[in-house]
Amino acid sequence: MNPRRPTRRTVLLAGAAATLLPQLPTPAHAVGQAAATATQPYASYWYPDSLPSGTPGTGITWRSLKTWTAASDTDLAFNAAAVPLAARFTPTPANSTARSGQARIQSLVSFGPTSSNPSQGAATADYYALTHWSYLDELVFWGGSSGEGIILAPNAPIVDAAHRHGVPVLGNIFLPPVAYGGQLQWTRDLVQKDAAGHYPLAAQLVAVAAAYGFDGWFVNAETSGGNTALGTDMQGFVRELKSLAAAQGQRVTWYDAMTVNGTVSWQGALNTSNQAFFQAADDMFVDFRWSASTLAASGTKADGLGRSRYELWAGVDVESNGSDTSVSWDAMVPTTKAHITSIGFYRPEWTRNHLPASRTPGDFHAADDRFWTGRSLDPSQPDSTDGWRAPAVSVADRSTVGGALPFASVFNTGHGLRWYEDGTVTSDAPWNHLGLQDRLPSRRWVVRTAGQRPTVTFDFADAWRGGSSVLVSGALDQPTTVDLYGSQLPIGADTVVDLTFRTDTGSVNVELAVATAEPSGAGSAPPYTYLPVNSVNGWQTVTVPLTGLSGTLHAIGVRLTATEGPVNWRLGGLAVRGADDPQPPAAPSGLRITAATGGDLRFAWDAAPGAVRHYTLHRLLPDGTRRFLGGTCQRAFFVGGLTAEQGEQEARFELRATGELYTASAPATVTHTW
Repeated sequence: MNPRRPTRRTVLLAGAAATLLPQLPTPAHAVGQAAATATQPYASYWYPDSLPSGTPGTGITWRSLKTWTAASDTDLAFNAAAVPLAARFTPTPANSTARSGQARIQSLVSFGPTSSNPSQGAATADYYALTHWSYLDELVFWGGSSGEGIILAPNAPIVDAAHRHGVPVLGNIFLPPVAYGGQLQWTRDLVQKDAAGHYPLAAQLVAVAAAYGFDGWFVNAETSGGNTALGTDMQGFVRELKSLAAAQGQRVTWYDAMTVNGTVSWQGALNTSNQAFFQAADDMFVDFRWSASTLAASGTKADGLGRSRYELWAGVDVESNGSDTSVSWDAMVPTTKAHITSIGFYRPEWTRNHLPASRTPGDFHAADDRFWTGRSLDPSQPDSTDGWRAPAVSVADRSTVGGALPFASVFNTGHGLRWYEDGTVTSDAPWNHLGLQDRLPSRRWVVRTAGQRPTVTFDFADAWRGGSSVLVSGALDQPTTVDLYGSQLPIGADTVVDLTFRTDTGSVNVELAVATAEPSGAGSAPPYTYLPVNSVNGWQTVTVPLTGLSGTLHAIGVRLTATEGPVNWRLGGLAVRGADDPQPPAAPSGLRITAATGGDLRFAWDAAPGAVRHYTLHRLLPDGTRRFLGGTCQRAFFVGGLTAEQGEQEARFELRATGELYTASAPATVTHTW
């Protein structure tokens, strides 16, 4: 296989479970006294040590990683992830071809530009809002360029969303080809040694990942001109980086480019030219030049080294053609024998980027579902004639809906056309912020009916909370069950399930579907018990006790039976909790404006005690209504472009902590004089 070489290449790496949350300076230190003006915070990027000659372009800041310290990082509070990496498990697969314990999937994704990539979302719904986390094992924050910076730290919303779904995220080290401005000095800077023979930049990289709360580094050395001495230094650097990273629960992925003799020669295989780097790292992305024979040999070689063959990611370039890409699937994930290697997707954000500029969030999710689920759009019923072997066909999905109660979701995808609270619009501005994304259904969409299959989608025209809801549309000419979550939730004597829903058109009988055992085998339906739910038109929340059930809740869904069709039925929220669980969290404290420039404000606050899902910031308008300004998992937030309302002498702001059940705390308040 010899796909088109990308014109701008960067690499991402993902790591193992992070055991430590980032240790941040207090918000006042991080974003207050050090910030002279209320500037927009952006995701961070660096050069290893020396900077390019000349002057950076507009909006670009040249920084040296060697001189970085957490204490002097004025944007750290905006950029540090807050959600720990969740544990996950593998429910019984949705179909008989999806396997666990074999091929895994890594994705190299460019979420935005290297420079001027906002730290905490932006005022647009047009964003690669990745939601199919259940098939991913590692996410690499792809990016970097010779004119901006070549070491990238992922921004906090992406890490928070990934961690909520159990997916580690890797920062990217991109040593560019000479043709794209790469300088061999940057490679030498990266692998420089101190007087004791250690690699100071390795320690810096681990410190950055620990402070920012992500899971390790993807190392892509593609600058040519090196020699054996440089190759030897790079091997020592990767070994030390891995050793230091492992002590912090981080990982290192190597990209198949530089060889042991210091030259750049993409192998498309694991062989003697790159074996030492694979052995020094946790895993390796195999360049796109692979063939069926080189992958087979690579898997055999990994076995012989005492390593898992699934620590090899076989690169699949989907940047140009996405789910229309021709791939030798049987060379990686054959259907009749054990998988050969894992899969490494390069630029699956094609699902957004190939759409016209007029694209909507719904357009994006339709293309993204096609990519991850396949033409059938139902993981339980793969289309065997589909030339695109979607991940759901080969790889068993994972879930993080386990552990102690409560669990809740409002089916928020992390972007929207407006913001809703209890079914009411509190901001009509489009937005994106992946850190606000819920734990979403992992199998989209498994529908079980003897009749006509309805359409099931995330919909952005209305929501209960956040920006989206689940819309089921169709005749519903037979009872129809929609699977929602594979779970491992305990059932106690007082466990209840809350459903928040609305019937837009038609009339439908609603039942909660719950299973206290796994399906009998791969592809089989969960052994559901159906519990009646009283329903009326208009948004409503109905509480269903799990009376008479015990043990573990293994699956959650809904069964819909139309009494008058066609039906448009909307699911806005689901919660599994104890009967006494809905107490709101305690309020945050110390809300303050740490910098102000016109209508641009930087806020900081002290954490609310106890468990907090995220914080929401509202402006209290002179007429007494509240306008949503944004939400974040961090303890700092930037708002830009505010103006005084008519006759307003000062702006009033309210900050609330939101709990797992979406109950809100009392507000912390602050004012800003115009």
